[in-house]
Amino acid sequence: MSELLVNEKEIVIPGEEVARGMDFLPSIGTFREGESIYAKNLGLLEVRKHVIKVIPLSGYYMPKRGDTVIGVVTNIGFSGWTIDIGAPYDVNLPVGEAVRGRLELLRTDLSRYFDIGDIIVADIYNVTKSKIIQLSMREHGLRKLKGGRIIKITPSKVPRLIGKSGSMVTMIKKYTNCEINVGQNGYIWINGPIEGQYLVEKAVDLIEKEAHLSGLTDKIKEMLEKEGVKNE
Repeated sequence: MSELLVNEKEIVIPGEEVARGMDFLPSIGTFREGESIYAKNLGLLEVRKHVIKVIPLSGYYMPKRGDTVIGVVTNIGFSGWTIDIGAPYDVNLPVGEAVRGRLELLRTDLSRYFDIGDIIVADIYNVTKSKIIQLSMREHGLRKLKGGRIIKITPSKVPRLIGKSGSMVTMIKKYTNCEINVGQNGYIWINGPIEGQYLVEKAVDLIEKEAHLSGLTDKIKEMLEKEGVKNE
């Protein structure tokens, strides 16, 4: 008899037996030995029609309540929106956490508020045991970001991008003439002159590659001073 030994969306470790029986098929991040399927790497278990895979955790953002994140609207439902924040779980923005006042949902076109492709900044309001994430935009400063675009950095390197008391991101803003909004999920919204956006990307790429090295701040400052956008 086939048996799933780990619940879907639970974290598994390399070599952990996740399923037993020939009714399951191994896929990405898993392998079979005899009748058992094992995880190849650290990640989240996913099961789709008896096909088992492990989604690596590296590169994903693991949501925490209270984090401020940047996301992109990917779907509009009956009572809210689905948001991409780079997490491996479902992320929802309920109407009640985004729109003040009462709405008649049957008569309201929610795309009037947020449409597919819109970029927002929001707080993580709740993380359930089943890993359903809810966002909120009730606090001051949480809003739709107009124009601009998103670039990304590994979430663990966000503190290095921001710098002590915001020193690094403030310096990048100064030399690029760009608006920059950094989410704790590693999504970065930038808006400004094209040459400035290019330079922001260059600075972020350098931080991504050398966040662990000393002297990074001086290296980025030297680059920005050499290539920075001139104020008119």
